[in-house]
Amino acid sequence: HSTSEHTLARRAREAHMKRFCKAQAIQRRLEEIEVTFRELEQEGIKLEKLLRDENCSPADQQTQWTNQLLYLVQKKNSLMNEESDLMITVQELKLEEQQQQLDKKLRSYMNREETLKTPEDCKAEQETLVQLLKVVNERNLLIHIQEEKRLSEL
Repeated sequence: HSTSEHTLARRAREAHMKRFCKAQAIQRRLEEIEVTFRELEQEGIKLEKLLRDENCSPADQQTQWTNQLLYLVQKKNSLMNEESDLMITVQELKLEEQQQQLDKKLRSYMNREETLKTPEDCKAEQETLVQLLKVVNERNLLIHIQEEKRLSEL
């Protein structure tokens, strides 16, 4: 094995570990968001009950509850937005991983001597290239979606 192959393998392992750690962090954050959603739901239900029971409380108290309720809705929308971003990132990480594996597979076919390739090798190389292009296109689509999302938020 050449030094460049070892370097490529090491970089691939490092990139894989980096994606793995990022995916774990995202998973933890998604779980936290889920818990916060439930807490906000419960608080919202309490406030709605208090507001429905309006004849028992003064107007300024009702205004305060209404404002709290609006704040909860805002917070929930913000969390939903973050969750959506994280889901896109998870998809990106999966595609990145697939792309790396397909790159490696394609490189192994391309490094073979042309005269030694069987028709099956040529077919597999072609299929790998098609899969790789599909993954690259999916990643580009995700980048486009994120950009559209970012622009609509501005």
